[in-house]
Amino acid sequence: MGKRRPEVVVSPPFVFLTSAKSELRPEIQVAAQNCWVKKGGAFTGEVSAEMLANLGVPWVILGHSERRALLNETNEFVGDKVAYALSQGLKVIACVGETLEQREAGTTMEVVAAQTKAIAGNYFKTKLASTVCQKSKILFYL
Repeated sequence: MGKRRPEVVVSPPFVFLTSAKSELRPEIQVAAQNCWVKKGGAFTGEVSAEMLANLGVPWVILGHSERRALLNETNEFVGDKVAYALSQGLKVIACVGETLEQREAGTTMEVVAAQTKAIAGNYFKTKLASTVCQKSKILFYL
């Protein structure tokens, strides 16, 4: 069995995705820093999973701590975003982690478990409903 090579992924801002993709060596992939939770609609400034797929961007990073804190993205909302991105054929890097206050309160494991559970629960619901997810990939970033 051959040796597996690590996948290398960089994540420039959206406006630089296509130029980064064309300038990088072929074995280096690009990731979007975010995408919207569903198809279509008037969501000014948001980037859809379909747009990323059309650009040939294979990865997206979801669940950033600042989006959770500043934009009130809940665990369930992040789980929905992950499930939808996977259903569109994207690979996902899911960010999970605690705030400083949660760490100091000793609730890190509970916080991370709840975040992971929301993502996994939506992933399995989507996987059961769609054969597209059979080749899905989720990486967790803590």
